[in-house]
Order: sequence, then structure tokens, then C-alpha cells
Amino acid sequence: MNQELPAKSIQELSPLLRDKQISPVELANAVLTKAESNNEQVNAYIEIDREKAIQEAARAESEIMNGDYRGPLHGIPMALKDILYFKGERVTLGSKIHQDFVPDYDATVVSKLKQEGVVFTGKLNMHEYAWGATTTNPHFGACHNPWDLTKIPGGSSGGSGAAVAADMTIASLGTDTGGSIRIPASACGIIGLKPTHGRISKYGCFPLSWSLDHIGPMTKTVYDAALLLETLSGYDPQDPTSVNTPSKNFTSLLSENLNGTVIGINEEYFFKNVDKKVEDTVRGAIHVLERLGARIETVKLPALQFSEFAELVTITSEASAIHHDNLVKQPANFGDDVRFLLEFGELISSVDYLKAQQIRRQLDNDFAKVFEGIDVLITPTLPFLPNNIGESTVSINGKQLSFLDEVIRFTGPGNLTGLPAISIPCGIQDGLPVGLQIMGPAFKEENVLNVAYALEKTNPLKGRKPALSGAIPL
Repeated sequence: MNQELPAKSIQELSPLLRDKQISPVELANAVLTKAESNNEQVNAYIEIDREKAIQEAARAESEIMNGDYRGPLHGIPMALKDILYFKGERVTLGSKIHQDFVPDYDATVVSKLKQEGVVFTGKLNMHEYAWGATTTNPHFGACHNPWDLTKIPGGSSGGSGAAVAADMTIASLGTDTGGSIRIPASACGIIGLKPTHGRISKYGCFPLSWSLDHIGPMTKTVYDAALLLETLSGYDPQDPTSVNTPSKNFTSLLSENLNGTVIGINEEYFFKNVDKKVEDTVRGAIHVLERLGARIETVKLPALQFSEFAELVTITSEASAIHHDNLVKQPANFGDDVRFLLEFGELISSVDYLKAQQIRRQLDNDFAKVFEGIDVLITPTLPFLPNNIGESTVSINGKQLSFLDEVIRFTGPGNLTGLPAISIPCGIQDGLPVGLQIMGPAFKEENVLNVAYALEKTNPLKGRKPALSGAIPL
């Protein structure tokens, strides 16, 4: 049974731990062994901390044996993206400049997971400073997609996506500024949820772009994402962008009943210039949802035509402001790609930045109007299949196009508006998973979770997993 444990979800493992059918130490050992055996190939972890994890698991085991069961996360092994602060522990931010950074406090999300009794197995690889979408890290090595080790896992939370997909952690957290949760979720065939901006505190997370950053769950199932969302939600006065809105019991709100659900489709932007294999897979999933009772409506979002400009200007300007001093003092210590983006951000004018914020307001208005008549909006997560590690282009219908231009085209609007969005696998093409994105109204995460839950119940991957996870490869 030990070898099977890392493949299970939180929902499956929690009752086994609660009822003492397995022990937290047994589970932690199984996950750590899987992580250690796969990491040479996948490079999902920057650091595996077996000694600390076993100590935490032993503590959880003692508590559960003594009747002090804290809840469904008690004894669950998790590794987090190495951008979230752990008090007294090294947090590298995937960088050379901060490779020995040791914060003196926990991130709010880390503190909440500690309170729930989570067992932390280590820190996960990421794109340097979260400023990129490949997780080809010049300081800690490239992370590999477990479905095909020659392909990128996406980024910037690529280590989280790869680790969850390869059963090297039961679940994880990522950060998302232009798609950095949803992109690796799509590339690695897992669930990635970016909640509404302000729903989950970002205190203790090193920023990339303060007005666009989010933290969210990366999991094997929709239920697990809902569980982590309800655990981590809540107002935090230490985060100036935190919104004081009540949390919800998202797991109890899950329903696969789509009767009466209205799904919006925007053709002009979200289905323009999409690789045919991706488009066919996503449209096939939409037809499945329609057969389950949903109604499909075509919607217009005029300001989307300017969203790529607004996302690029906002993220580059804010990132360059954050890293300005280090860029001046030690530019050679940044990776080439990140240094280029930071230097580019220094050239953007205040006029461009203010125009970008005006576009964001118009996008807010357009989406608010559309969501008066629909429950969710569905799009592809990525317009292409994952490209090879080291390549700067992607293939869309046989044409080689710029990776940077294409990668956040469909995810960026969710950051500009702060609206909740989830990526869920909807099929496989060329041995690689295809992600479908579901967006919803602000603070209505249950809308996107329910549609994702209904789709998940149809088993779109047909039980197929990466060969590294121990399942039969496609």
C-alpha cells in the first residue's frame, strides 16, 4: 500500500489518517521516497528536507493517536513554491541574489497550513523571482514536465505543477501574476486555482507585481483545491490588498449538477489563433458540459483586444520597480531572461502605465456586464501544447511564434481583473495534457469549482498519468 499512497488525493488520504489506517510517518516516508527517486529527472524540488518532514509527521502521528485530530490536512505532506516565507528557513525565490535569504516570519498561508498540521517536505523549483513561465532556472536547473521530460512544465510555479503531477507531493501552493498557477497546471495536467484577488493573503510572499499577484492551490482534484481555498481564505490586515469578505465552505458547495448553468464563450479573443489540437479538445469538453445540462452563450468583451498590452506594461513596470536596486547594483546575478525583462520594464513610461490601468478598469466593466448573464466563462488555458525546454518559440498550427507573446494571452485577463479562474485538464494530445480555463465573477469561486467538478467527474484524462508517477504511460 505504501507505494500507492503518493498517488492519492487529500480527500482520499484524510480519512485513512483520521481513522488511523495509515500513519503520517508512513505517508511522509512514501511521498519523500517518491520525491527523492524522481527528482533527479524532474528537478521539481530545490530542497527536500526529509529530517524535518519526518519530525513533523511523527508529531502529527502522536497528536492523532492521542485523539487530537486537527482536520483533513493533518498529516498531509505538502511542498510549496520556494517564494513563500518560512520562519528561520532558507527561501531562495529561485534566485542567486536571495539564495541564502532566511525570513524571520512565516507567510500567512504557511502559518495557516502549520496550524492545520501539514507536513512540509521541502521547497519547490520555480522560475527565478517568478518572472517567467518556463521554470528553466539558471541557478537551480530546469524543471522538467513529468509527461515528457524534454518539455517545459510551465511556470513560474513549474516545480509545483510537476511535483503534484509526478506524485512527489500530495498538493502544493503556487503564485500567479500572469498565469503562473494555471499555466503549469495546464502543462502538467493538474488542477490550478487562482482565487479572486484579495481572497487569500499574500503576506510573506515575495512580490513580482503587487497589483497582479495571487496565491492559490495546485492539486490533484477539484475537491482538494476547494479544501485548500477554504482553509487559506480570510482577511489579513498585514496584506494591504486583502479583502474583508467572508470565507465559504467551498467543499460543501461542490455540485456536479449543471442544470441551469450558463457558460459564456468569447470567440474573438479566447478562441483566436489556438492550435487546432488544443481547440478541438477544449471545444469537446464544452460539448460534454452542455450534455450535462449547461447552456452555452456567446459573449463580447471588447476591451480584451488591449489586455496583452495592459498585462505586459503593468507586470514589467511593477517588477522593475521592485528589483530596481539590485538591477543597478548586481545585474550579472540575474539570469539572462529575467535581467532582460527587468531592463525592459525600466523603459516603460508613466503614460503607458496609466493607460494600462485605464484598460484594466474597462476590462472590469466588460467582465462585470458579461457576468450579469452567465455563470462562468470558458477558454483554453494555453493556446499551444508545452514546448521543448530551451526553446523560445511555440508551435501553433505549424507556425513558430514567440513563447513570451503567446503564453499569458488567455490567463493574463484573470490577473488584470482579479477574477477567479481555474485550469483543469480536459484531454490529452500528443501525449501531453490540455488545460481548460474556467473564469467566474469576483468572490464566486464556487461557480468555477462546480463546473470544474462536473467536468472532472467525466474523467477527461481516462485515468492516464505521467509515466514517472508509476501509471502506465500514454
